[in-house]
Amino acid sequence: MKILNFGSLNIDYVYSVKHFVRPGETIAASGREVFPGGKGLNQSIALVRAVEKKDSIAVYHAGGIGKNEGKFLKQILTDAGVHTEFINEYDEPSGHTVIQVDSAGQNCILLYGGTNMLQSCGFIDDVLSHFSSGDYLVLQNEINNVDYIISKAHEKNMCIFFNPSPYDERIRELPLQYVDYFLLNEVEAADISGVSDLRASALLEGLAEKFAAAKIVLTLGKKGVVYSDGSKVYSHGIYKVPVVDTTAAGDTFTGYFISCLAQNMPVQETLRLASVASSIAVSRKGAAPSIPCFSEVSASTMELVQ
Repeated sequence: MKILNFGSLNIDYVYSVKHFVRPGETIAASGREVFPGGKGLNQSIALVRAVEKKDSIAVYHAGGIGKNEGKFLKQILTDAGVHTEFINEYDEPSGHTVIQVDSAGQNCILLYGGTNMLQSCGFIDDVLSHFSSGDYLVLQNEINNVDYIISKAHEKNMCIFFNPSPYDERIRELPLQYVDYFLLNEVEAADISGVSDLRASALLEGLAEKFAAAKIVLTLGKKGVVYSDGSKVYSHGIYKVPVVDTTAAGDTFTGYFISCLAQNMPVQETLRLASVASSIAVSRKGAAPSIPCFSEVSASTMELVQ
């Protein structure tokens, strides 16, 4: 089984602040750290760390980095066990973020696309030529030409997973009818479905009407997660953990869910393991460095919030 994540690679500049900077305000940060990041990179690391038997799943990352400052991003993926032969190096700057993390562990993020926005149709065709029917494709919305990637992957009968984050109006123009799995939060679900009612039942109904063939993984924050395949609905709660940094929580959940699914685990178990992994990630600083390995997740004894 092959999993291809065609996604972003960012350098995260993380500043610790008492509160988020307000318009016209200047505040002093109590700390500054630099981490590897990007929804694509985070999810690739989560995908590979969620593999129980290391030879059973091969995780590949495709994307772009800057020659000067971005090589450590590729190295981190290689060290984690991700195949990186489809990562191009460019003369332009790598994608990067400026992240504020407040005293409660919440974050706000300013994103610059950089080399994430340089995926050409020729490069995409070359990458996809190495994959075939039944292989998994994982996408987010932090690179260009997502529409082309979805269409070409559909032609190859790949199983397409889409995390429509960060949401913008470009998503409405994508061939979303080809997506097999949507992994999204309440706001993204409302935007895509056009449903204003943020109750999980209403959002699932709206998504099912619009994308009848797709399976939905709907994250609900403090209310946990709900999964629907059109006939069955499963849910899972959240765990008690100290919140330090929420930056990679969603990416950890996404990577774990997809990887566990690829390992033929039951949906209920994929939801549980992904929820545990996400909870562990929020109890640590940073994005990629906070993502736990499968052995730690499977051995966890943390308790659900009642």
